[in-house]
Amino acid sequence: MQSAVELRTWPTARAVPNARVFVAIVVLCTIASAAFASWLPLQVSIVTVFLFAGPHNWFELRYFLMRLPVRFGRSRNFFLTAFVGLGVLTLVYVSLPFVYNAATWSEEAWSTVIATWNTALIVWLGALIWLRSKQKPRANWAWLIPLGLVLCSLNWLGPNFFSLAIVYVHPLVALWFLDRHLRRTKPVWSRAYRRCLCLLPLVLVGMIWQLSQSSSLADNNGLFWRITQHSGAEVLPQVSSHLLVSVHLFLEMLHYAVWIVALPLIGRAAARKFWDVKTVPVARHPKGFPRLVAAGFVIAFVAVAALWFGFSIDYATTRDVYFTVAIAHVLAEAPFLLRMI
Repeated sequence: MQSAVELRTWPTARAVPNARVFVAIVVLCTIASAAFASWLPLQVSIVTVFLFAGPHNWFELRYFLMRLPVRFGRSRNFFLTAFVGLGVLTLVYVSLPFVYNAATWSEEAWSTVIATWNTALIVWLGALIWLRSKQKPRANWAWLIPLGLVLCSLNWLGPNFFSLAIVYVHPLVALWFLDRHLRRTKPVWSRAYRRCLCLLPLVLVGMIWQLSQSSSLADNNGLFWRITQHSGAEVLPQVSSHLLVSVHLFLEMLHYAVWIVALPLIGRAAARKFWDVKTVPVARHPKGFPRLVAAGFVIAFVAVAALWFGFSIDYATTRDVYFTVAIAHVLAEAPFLLRMI
């Protein structure tokens, strides 16, 4: 009996020190990210995007491919809706800058265009949630319908504010992915991680308290102006751009840390074969697509290298192009997150 008890309790006891190390790393990364983002927001933003913007998309691509089923089966309608919506919404979003430069619409008409795209996004998410709920009959997701209607109403009241909210909410989705992954693979770490998340609002409140009275950042060149505008300086002119850039940069740094550091290191066995296409189920299966997956990895790697080259030649323009095209990975996170719930 004593040996049986020891065998049952040994994995948990062994996991505690590892969980403590994990908690220490999470807390250290959170505090360090907040410190750097508050200290030199513009400079750190330039370096962070240059180093990690491309690679984190590569890691996301591999993570999603690892969770893509070989045959959709009952999820056929879900994935069909996901891929069609992803393609249409991305193409429309990428075309908006060209439409804006070519058209002579009023500000009200342009706000209508933005609100329409935001509404299409909410409807697409609602359709995915409805299709996912049909696969989980015990889950009650009916309350999400009125929530979607409220979001649509808020969107039409202030399309620019709604779009800015997406910019700030999106980095937090990575924290949700990490939570779901830990819950499935390391339950002990999951409980510790959720306690660490309590630190996040405290850090944000501290940053807001410290920077709310600070003067706005100097945006006297095109690059600095782009960074402040992306963080919402034009939408919220009454708020210090130092605060806006620092908070957004802090969230983005956490986002990159999850995709580039946390998720790969948690799955260390898979990380050792990170470049092996055969570790991806959709490529390893006899009815899979190994050549297509391999080509996707190569294209993604070339895209990362091209992004670094573009940043080196013309950082400002490449940044604009990246943050426009990056809407694809923002949208792609939704269906895969729903599949994990």
